Amino acid sequence: MSKSSQAVQLPDNASDDGRETLDRLTQKAHLPKGAHHSTPRHLSIAGMPIWLFAIMAAVVLLAALTGNLPSGMLPGFAVSMLLGGLLIWLGNLFPIVRDFGLPTVLCTFVPAVLIFYGVMPEAIITVVTDFITTHGFLDFFVAAVIAGSILGAPRALLLKAGPRFAVPLISCIVITFGVIGLIGAVAGFGFWNSMLTVAAPIMAGGLGLGAVPMSEMYGAQTGQDSSAFMGDLMSAVVVANIFCILFAGILNGMGKRKQLFVGFSGNGDLMRVKARGKELANPPKRTVASFMTLGKGLALTAVLYVLGELLGAYLEFLHPYAWMIIAVAALKIFGLLPQDLEEATTDWGELITSVMVPALLVGVSISYISIDEVLVSLGNPMFIVLVVITVMVAGLSSGAVGWLMKFNFVEAAITPGLVMADTGGSGDVSVLSASERMHLMPFAALTNRIGGAFVLFLTTLLVPLMSVS
Repeated sequence: MSKSSQAVQLPDNASDDGRETLDRLTQKAHLPKGAHHSTPRHLSIAGMPIWLFAIMAAVVLLAALTGNLPSGMLPGFAVSMLLGGLLIWLGNLFPIVRDFGLPTVLCTFVPAVLIFYGVMPEAIITVVTDFITTHGFLDFFVAAVIAGSILGAPRALLLKAGPRFAVPLISCIVITFGVIGLIGAVAGFGFWNSMLTVAAPIMAGGLGLGAVPMSEMYGAQTGQDSSAFMGDLMSAVVVANIFCILFAGILNGMGKRKQLFVGFSGNGDLMRVKARGKELANPPKRTVASFMTLGKGLALTAVLYVLGELLGAYLEFLHPYAWMIIAVAALKIFGLLPQDLEEATTDWGELITSVMVPALLVGVSISYISIDEVLVSLGNPMFIVLVVITVMVAGLSSGAVGWLMKFNFVEAAITPGLVMADTGGSGDVSVLSASERMHLMPFAALTNRIGGAFVLFLTTLLVPLMSVS
């Protein structure tokens, strides 16, 4: 690794002036922003020289092909980080389309395509699937982002943005249900059936509150087996997730090129702020942290995750992620943590989002995405139309209502809009990565859980009308 890309460490008792000076020097050295960003000449992959990366990849591939790839977290890191780094590097080779999410799209779908064609070794599939599911890397990632983003956000932003956030969230759900119902009625799909088989599973914020419980409800209502509905519901969610990622990349690219109107893109800032509201702006990202600082951040993040799981076990009306968010927000809003511990957790979250995004996207692709389901859905043109319209209406309606509530249009369109229409935790990562707004993960998680619960409740009210078309 080159000197310019090595981590710089400071002791915990270093002065603030010393840290600020080193931050400026680090920025001037043009350090890569993370594993999911390319170097100017694309001469390194995942921050490593190409020749060294090739040797490392060859070792892992040889182990997989000879049946000697061990199980566990370390092989999971090796496979997902190397494959993710390669796909990000390939996507970043194309100057224009990379701004519209090409690196993220490659990470999200290329591994699933390789599995579909039988090219990926079975050992790699097993190791990565266990890494994401059994070993809990998805929870590891999301918890770090939630804790780091909330504790790193200005307190005034949480207080002002939180209550307003419910308005575009509920509005985009209601508007999307109505529009899809009307279009479905005109197309012959039926008003209520279009709502329940297309809009509802897509807008549930994930499979846990979407396709799985809805298939059971629909089966009980119609007298059929729930499996009769599962394929269509799952396909709707999977296909919608694809368009959510693409739409997120398009919005990000548009925001980079032109401010179409006042408040169109906040370049990552959720709320529109004026000069008098500097306390609402996100602080500049720190570029250095000591080993002890990162250790403290990891410890607090882990305990907060356990707290969320503990509360969720007894208070099951909210998902553990939601309880974790509430707990972290309470610590931030009421100032219950020392500032150095807040900064440590923020630094830990920055480390994870800078290095691990490609690894997680690859893991999600291998573990959760089935190309077979995608192809079956693509065989019905009207189904595709309804899914695309669902995603667009969710994003545009959320952006418009959010803009009226003093949010920036692009940010509000992404969350709660597109986040409501993706596949939940893994979909959130893909959408926020494609839009380069990973710091909005706390709002995305709240969107999934609170909004998803509302959609499921709304669906239970509409199920008796399912046979009316």
